[in-house]
Amino acid sequence: QVQLVESGGGLVQAGGSLGLSCAASGRTFSTNTMGWFRQAPGKERKFVAAINWRGGTAVADSVKGRFTISRDNAEDTMYLQMNSLKPEDTAVYYCAARVVATMSQYWGDYAYWGQGAQVTVSS
Repeated sequence: QVQLVESGGGLVQAGGSLGLSCAASGRTFSTNTMGWFRQAPGKERKFVAAINWRGGTAVADSVKGRFTISRDNAEDTMYLQMNSLKPEDTAVYYCAARVVATMSQYWGDYAYWGQGAQVTVSS
């Protein structure tokens, strides 16, 4: 099993920045690909970004150029730096992990999930 614990997030004004962290524990060799998804109230869970163990990344068009995903394999931790935040970025952000090294934008391909972190951007 893999446990994912998120930290960070919070409340910020539009144009501001926030960071999220996701620490993995347990069978961390099963986290070849890690990703961030977000879910706004009443909406489906959506892909934000993903990163594999080699550092290859995929980023959703809606956040490209504003959000940066990274990971520290030695610390089993993934990060999401969010800049130029917009009110439409408001959501619960979830970190996720999958064994396969191929990155996926589909939430159903990820076996492990964090508890979620609220990000609220005020206008």
